[in-house]
Amino acid sequence: MRIVAVIAALAAATAAQAFELQGHRGARGLLPENTLPAFERALELGVTTLELDIAITRDGVLVIHHDQTLNPDTTRDASGQWLAQRGPAIHALTWSELQAYDVGRLKPGSEYGRRYPAQQALDGTRIPRLADLFALVKRKGNGRVQFAIETKLTPDTPELSPAAEPFARAVVEEIRKAGMEGRAQVLSFDWRTLQVVQKIAPELPTVYLTAQQRWLDNVGVTQPEGSRWTAGIQYRDHGSVPKMIKAAGGKYWSAYFGDLDEAKIREAQALGLKVLVWTINDPAVMERFVAYGVDGLVTDRPDLARPILERRGIKW
Repeated sequence: MRIVAVIAALAAATAAQAFELQGHRGARGLLPENTLPAFERALELGVTTLELDIAITRDGVLVIHHDQTLNPDTTRDASGQWLAQRGPAIHALTWSELQAYDVGRLKPGSEYGRRYPAQQALDGTRIPRLADLFALVKRKGNGRVQFAIETKLTPDTPELSPAAEPFARAVVEEIRKAGMEGRAQVLSFDWRTLQVVQKIAPELPTVYLTAQQRWLDNVGVTQPEGSRWTAGIQYRDHGSVPKMIKAAGGKYWSAYFGDLDEAKIREAQALGLKVLVWTINDPAVMERFVAYGVDGLVTDRPDLARPILERRGIKW
């Protein structure tokens, strides 16, 4: 067992040195997000990493879904009707109840649907379990692809998910059950789960997600009272986001592309952090950040990113 663990650690270290091409929610720009067909398409495109989101049902099943509640722009009920409003919460449903919902198509005429005109509909597609994705990858014989697993919880809506510690423990348990310790990383905007992972599973890299935008600011640079998302690690005490993440014990910084520039990338890398940028679907913007020297791209369109990396001779 010791030899197996060493081999897994060496493989993970080698993977960490290469450029990361992450298929966001599988390949959301091409197939329904966070579904097995989307992940299978991302594998076919040769991504290094499958990025995905985790929620937990009422009966404790880890499922792959971005929102804490069902999204009316992506979800139809058992009768085939689009949900009239957001909900119910994933955490309020059992696994069996969740399987009644169809997530294989974007709602026609919705703003969300207009953002992904190339997405192919697959009616009848259901929300998968994390275990289902691990099983798919094993069936495909892919022993290299990594998993970027995001815990979906927020300090603002604690009633919609388990608390941070049981959430993190459930994710770690599922990763270990599948034998994926050497191939998984855990990420979150809510850094509390990352702190738990670092204590109970130090073999798993932690990825600190940040956004400093009107629609989400989990860093709290302009908040005198500090941020409730950052597990007590405050910007005012460190002076920069990379320094916050370094102090938190993180290995990766994954930043919204609108917040990132070359100087910040250099600062983070000088601190020993890997820098990922999300979520870029415009080839020109991909080119710019690759030129800046980021360590990885997170994209809904890995098919558009591949030619850029190939043209620059970047291995992934």
